[in-house]
Amino acid sequence: MCGICGILNFDRRAAVDRAQLESMNDVIIHRGPDDAGFYCADNVGLAMRRLSIIDVKSGHQPISNERGTVWIVFNGEIYNYKSLREQLSAAGHVFSTQSDTETIVHLYEEYGDKCVQYLRGMFAFAIWDDQRRRLLLARDRLGIKPLYYQHSGRAFVFGSEIKVLLEYARGKCAFNRNILSEYLAFGFLSGQETFCEGVLSLPAGHVLSVEETGALKVRQYWDLSPEATDEDRPREYYVQTYRELFEDCVSSHLMSEVPVGIFLSGGLDSSAVAALASKLRGPIETFSVGYKETAFSELPWARKVAQHLQSTHREVSMGPNDFFSALPKLIWHEDKPITWPSSVSLYYVAKLAREHVTVVLTGEGSDETLGGYERYAISLINARLHHLYARVTDRSLRKWLRDAIAKTQFLNANVRRKLQHTFLGRDGDAWESLYFDNFLCSFSEQEQRQLLCDEVVGASPYAHQLEFWERSKGEMLNRILYTDIKSYLVELLMKQDRMSMAASVESRVPFLDHILVEFAMRIPGRFKIRKREGKVILKSAVDGLLPQEIVYRKKMGFPTPWKTWLSGALFSHVERLLTDVRGVSRGIFRKERVQQILHEHKTGKYDHTDKLWRIVNLELWHRVFIDGEEPSETHSQQLQTAAR
Repeated sequence: MCGICGILNFDRRAAVDRAQLESMNDVIIHRGPDDAGFYCADNVGLAMRRLSIIDVKSGHQPISNERGTVWIVFNGEIYNYKSLREQLSAAGHVFSTQSDTETIVHLYEEYGDKCVQYLRGMFAFAIWDDQRRRLLLARDRLGIKPLYYQHSGRAFVFGSEIKVLLEYARGKCAFNRNILSEYLAFGFLSGQETFCEGVLSLPAGHVLSVEETGALKVRQYWDLSPEATDEDRPREYYVQTYRELFEDCVSSHLMSEVPVGIFLSGGLDSSAVAALASKLRGPIETFSVGYKETAFSELPWARKVAQHLQSTHREVSMGPNDFFSALPKLIWHEDKPITWPSSVSLYYVAKLAREHVTVVLTGEGSDETLGGYERYAISLINARLHHLYARVTDRSLRKWLRDAIAKTQFLNANVRRKLQHTFLGRDGDAWESLYFDNFLCSFSEQEQRQLLCDEVVGASPYAHQLEFWERSKGEMLNRILYTDIKSYLVELLMKQDRMSMAASVESRVPFLDHILVEFAMRIPGRFKIRKREGKVILKSAVDGLLPQEIVYRKKMGFPTPWKTWLSGALFSHVERLLTDVRGVSRGIFRKERVQQILHEHKTGKYDHTDKLWRIVNLELWHRVFIDGEEPSETHSQQLQTAAR
């Protein structure tokens, strides 16, 4: 695990500035505090920060082939590198290290750009081919590891985090207003664009090649098929096969020369990973985070699992002061507004884990591949009921009822919210309303028109999500899962990467080994969801490994007491933050609409918790990345004071 960066100047006479490359590399020292490495030759420079995990003694990067004509910097882990190494050695390749990084170099020599198709793992890497005068970038199939780039008229620059590219640009960052509508809706971006103008994200499952002339090409090398197959197979086949594949994935992800632990929430997913790790390796170390507000804390459940597995268990408990003191700093680590409050919790448990281990396994990915979120089951029910509802009512009557539910004064905020999640409160003729606005969007497209100043109202916020939805095929559940895997899950993985790396910890996600994911997508929907219960395949697969009360308890989903904290003195601070001269002068939001949102939330007319989270984080991002405010300075202190 590490961070990588590099520069390719298109003029071969323009030598890379070694000092500038070192400065870029130092910005991401948190990703790899153990070591730094550089390759500089004329107009190309590669650099890396290393967190030593595999081949600790001789795995220093950059690594080259035998002749020094192919060089690589690599972030991630390749779990099948030993078998690949054997094949390559038999083909005549000579290895000088025991690292998985060198395996990629020789795979590239053997197969060229197709080398990525042989890799099983999480990765983002850059290969400089000196003979072809060409740079190749690649990102793993599901987007577990990030990779960003910028292409100008004179150079190509890349890095594991956006702040690397900003360091190259000497701190200059312009807000990319093109992404505003998608951010306000979802809190994350599903396309290549980022919050910084000109900086792009290499999509998951893609490779990028850039020639010394500046010619650039991006190509997809992997995709999921959302169509279930083998419909005649019995349920037991899927349960048994999933269990075997999952156990193999956990085993491979335990590969390490340094201590390994488990992030344990007490939910099914992380508990299943912990149970198999304990079975395969023996005594394990587990780490959990919770809150002083017990209604939001899963610590008691995590303790039950730890006791059952007899793990060495450690935990950290957070309060509002901990939460808000870290917020601006973590926005800096994410390079963007934080999508979910749980990012902060993840950072604190990663800090705890770093005191004892270097690698952790997590439970990310099960929900999106096996239908674990309740919104999947509700969406299937809504779609079926809307079909019947539309047969006995006309469109105008359905619209009248939706408007009545949204505006009536006879319903309190909680009842209104519940009705608006049903087919009665949604436009079932539009997938944007039935699914995106219903479960994922903080600001719908219509609400954004009321919020945004005229000059910043832009493209549809649903464009990228709908692109994935329309690309998908097969039954509705697998189409929803495909869309979420391509968008929502990638953001979850970015959160996992950034928050663990902020604490210099490598996080691994065995549920997202691509072989396991491909199998999960072939499972018919009727075996994934039963009525409103999701992940029934996983529950059956791990039955007997964990107590029944853990396997079948209701999902909490890593909740955070942000809504509870958003009251009293803290609310007053948020109000000042969003209505002061600096925020208003940005010309993004209509001041009167922001004030209305604040008033409606304060009086309890509407629950605007999610909306306020979006706006607050965007303003904090501006202060850190546009205004140049140090994330650890005054604003953090003001938030802490307000949270007391």
